[in-house]
Amino acid sequence: MDQRTSGADALTHKNDATPALLGVLCGLSAALFWALGFAGTRHGLKVGFTPVDLLVHRYVWSGIAFLPLVLRAGITDLCGIGWGRGLALMVLGGPVMSLISYTGFLFVPLGHGSVIQPSCATLGGLLLAALVLKERISASRLAGAIIIVGGLGVIGAESIGHIGGDGVQGDLIFVLSGFMFAGFGALLRHWRVSAFSAATVISVLSLLLLPIYVATGGLARVAAIGLPENAIQVLAQGILAGPAALYLFAVSVQRLGVARAAVFPACVPALTLLVGWLLLGEPPTALQAAGLVTVLCGFYLAQRQR
Repeated sequence: MDQRTSGADALTHKNDATPALLGVLCGLSAALFWALGFAGTRHGLKVGFTPVDLLVHRYVWSGIAFLPLVLRAGITDLCGIGWGRGLALMVLGGPVMSLISYTGFLFVPLGHGSVIQPSCATLGGLLLAALVLKERISASRLAGAIIIVGGLGVIGAESIGHIGGDGVQGDLIFVLSGFMFAGFGALLRHWRVSAFSAATVISVLSLLLLPIYVATGGLARVAAIGLPENAIQVLAQGILAGPAALYLFAVSVQRLGVARAAVFPACVPALTLLVGWLLLGEPPTALQAAGLVTVLCGFYLAQRQR
């Protein structure tokens, strides 16, 4: 083999590796942004925002940004999705689901919601894939689901033993929101709707709630909290955890494929606990850490194809 052939092979390998590296960086960034969104929610509730206030920051800014796209593509049929399907997606994966999720943080620490909600989304996704979409669930994925349930049991034990009734209520709220998001994902696959199209339509539909928010004094309430705190929520909810994370994850899927990119949402619980510890001063308890490790093992098995 001459030097020219060797150099060409090296260049080809480099060109092949570049898209993969970009996909990994985008996937990790998306997971980090979602984790920052969880931490921002916890911080916002502690400084005086209500779940509805956070909901407005999450969807209104992206709704305003996406409105021209929807108008250009066709508002009468919501970019081809249709009003009926758009409203269903709005309930299961939009402001209704988010409002329920935000409320859960009023009852339990960050470590509960950031682990329980993604775990139940994974469990619900496997269940709906088998029952509704008629997909075959491998033994590995079934074992992963069982391990995830075990990890959730560890975290639930903390609620029962140390937090009390409020803790159990908060955990069940995150179970509900996780299963709602699983239904959202199943509908996307069943109706063949892209994640970006769904996010665009959901954000624009959420603008319909803005007049009610204004009429009930919401603007005066968030203004009283101050500009710096509102700016934090605009960044955390309206930009990072919303359109930025979605775009980066979509790039990751394009560069790596669906199966390989699926590992990044599984990183969100661990990153959220780390971010909460560093930024909010909420270190995970021993039970939360044990539950997280168990759940991560379940995530690994649940995402395998065999």
